[in-house]
Amino acid sequence: MIVYGISTCDTVRKARKALEAAGREVEFRDVRAEPLSSAETAEFEAAFGDKIVNRASTTWRSLSEAERAAPVADLLRAHPALMKRPVIREGGKLTLGWAKPVQAEWL
Repeated sequence: MIVYGISTCDTVRKARKALEAAGREVEFRDVRAEPLSSAETAEFEAAFGDKIVNRASTTWRSLSEAERAAPVADLLRAHPALMKRPVIREGGKLTLGWAKPVQAEWL
């Protein structure tokens, strides 16, 4: 299982802690330190659409209207912190966020 996110994100920390406590083997991927590949970005966009972009983030609010209009892949490449997180992958299964329904799928 791979958890994609940012090491300073509280939601990512909660997800990792809960998954590990449930006996899951978790590999963490910090998207700031190791940015998503073009293929990963395309896959996440295909799976989640524009929901992959966290429009409630400080990073989003700091962008100009012109920057916000950029394609999702360009936004994530330029600003990894814009990715809604965590994205959790196991095999071919992908989930986004750490809401109760996502927790129920993994725990």
